[in-house]
Amino acid sequence: MKLWSGRFDKNTDVLTDELNASIGFDFRMYREDIAGSLAHAAMLAKQGIISERDANDIAEGLKGILADIEAGRLKFNTDVEDVHMAIEGELTRRIGDAGKRLHTGRSRNDQVAVDVRLYLKSEISEMRGMVLELIAALVSIAEKNEDTVMPAYTHLQRAQPTTFAHYMLAYANMLRRDVTRLEDTLERMDECPLGSGALTATTYPIDREATAEALGFARVTQNSLDGVSDRDFVIELINDLSILMMHLSRFSEEICLWCSWEFKFIELDDAFATGSSIMPQKKNPDIAELVRGKTGRVYGDLMAMLTVMKALPLAYNKDMQEVKEPVFDAVDTVKKCLPVFTAMLHSMRLYPENMRKAAQKGFINATDCADYLTRKGVPFRDAYTVVGHLVNHCVETGETLESLSFDEYKKASPVFDEDIYKAIDLSACVAARKVPGGPAKESVEAQIKYLKDFLSERNA
Repeated sequence: MKLWSGRFDKNTDVLTDELNASIGFDFRMYREDIAGSLAHAAMLAKQGIISERDANDIAEGLKGILADIEAGRLKFNTDVEDVHMAIEGELTRRIGDAGKRLHTGRSRNDQVAVDVRLYLKSEISEMRGMVLELIAALVSIAEKNEDTVMPAYTHLQRAQPTTFAHYMLAYANMLRRDVTRLEDTLERMDECPLGSGALTATTYPIDREATAEALGFARVTQNSLDGVSDRDFVIELINDLSILMMHLSRFSEEICLWCSWEFKFIELDDAFATGSSIMPQKKNPDIAELVRGKTGRVYGDLMAMLTVMKALPLAYNKDMQEVKEPVFDAVDTVKKCLPVFTAMLHSMRLYPENMRKAAQKGFINATDCADYLTRKGVPFRDAYTVVGHLVNHCVETGETLESLSFDEYKKASPVFDEDIYKAIDLSACVAARKVPGGPAKESVEAQIKYLKDFLSERNA
């Protein structure tokens, strides 16, 4: 018999039960559901709404249920509607009438809302830690590659010289923003809806602040209708995770390129690559490809959430049950991707000589050549044209700016002097870019320090 069956004269159809049930996916919140019930029962007793004896029986019963679930001794059939009804039903079976008093001053609506918030608060903390570990890995790689010159690209065309350290720190900064987004979401999520009731609170003299404090919330929600209807925090979290996955996907794309023989900047460890069933020479970057692919899955979870919530009137509607699976899926996906991505980066092998060769072949010091003329008084647009002609000449003759004779430079512009070769040396080009945020060693070291301070503040 359903706990809510008093109004009904007949049982629900089997197909209705199958469609209505969420126990198959929301059972993962059993710890949060029991924690919320423990706090609620303690508050009811403190307020004199139920007896201390009933509260003690409820607490002992719930702790016993928790222990049995954790030990694998208690499992629920799919015919129970959801985790909330399953636990309350089992509690009543164990302790009798006291179990029936647990739901006094509470609705399943605010019970669900508090469970989801508690669950996601914990998951955010765990994912935040995983992102911090990935940032730490990138900082470590950067520290070892401050002098590893490579080409930076626009339009996938070689553009200007940088270092592998500078490149890794670009992704570290994307991830830094992901951490702060998760923190912002957690701060807004840190409100306790318990006490909102079904939609208009309750006539019982409950103490909402007491249950909020017992459950570790910073404050209570300010409006009972909003308290049970709000799923902004879920949408915001999946949005954060979508942006995070987008960053991982961009990085994955670069890894796939860098692993190819056309680039061969890196090689993945055997533990993070796969082979072909027919081509024995293949070493495929499947982990990076899977992360790139799973990004679309998280995007789908976000779109599902926005679509479910887009036209719901206040307050609770059963549509909102569909909130759980997308956010659970997004969280699970991100938690699978982050640790393996970090381990993959830690173990990859770099080929600095290939990076430097690629940098030498793409005329990526052309801007530095133009800047050389500009510093000697040539207007930049004129300098740009001169160097453009030089590059065109090099393409026709198979030369590089470094291999051009001094006579060729003089023909292009009398302003050139023999120090041009020093100005267009790749290491010198990088070293000259020492403005804040640039790839020069001192600038990179400042970026590393900034990120280390960021990590230290959060790992304290």
